[in-house]
Amino acid sequence: MFNRLRNIKFPGGSQGALNAVKAITGLGLLGYGGYESIYTVEGGHRAVIYSRLSGVGDKVFNEGMHFKIPWVERPIIFDIRTRPHQMQSLTGTKDLQMVNITLRVLSRPRISQLSKIYNQLGLDYNERVLPSIVNEVLKQVIARYTAAQLLTMREQVSATVRANLLERSSEFFIALEDVSIVDL
Repeated sequence: MFNRLRNIKFPGGSQGALNAVKAITGLGLLGYGGYESIYTVEGGHRAVIYSRLSGVGDKVFNEGMHFKIPWVERPIIFDIRTRPHQMQSLTGTKDLQMVNITLRVLSRPRISQLSKIYNQLGLDYNERVLPSIVNEVLKQVIARYTAAQLLTMREQVSATVRANLLERSSEFFIALEDVSIVDL
């Protein structure tokens, strides 16, 4: 079998074989370059482009197929769907009793600020920011009330926590859809 392969004659002799190898290599490189220049943003996601020349761009790309410059640009894809986070905090009340409180937060990134989120916080912005600001706000608000007031004024406590969390999370470009006290 190998003898038959060695005896293959190309039109034009060895120059024809060299031209065939060049053509196959060229087509392979062209196909690979085409494949590397396209990326897809799935539904519920958005992308910003990181360029090796200029850094993270401000333009946010919606769902669909987009083009990039191979080896120079790469997409950074964010999940922008609202996601629940449940956090627990042990907090002291005004009358110095310790209260274990659980808070459920529905959050998502602000779409217009995705490049700032990536530059300042990274892709794991939720895990970096939310636990600390939730803990900070809970300690701040719960310290204003006694243990008895927490039970009788639960709606007011929840509204105060929500207002303070909305204000605090806006500094980190995170939009809160819902904040609720699950367990008190």
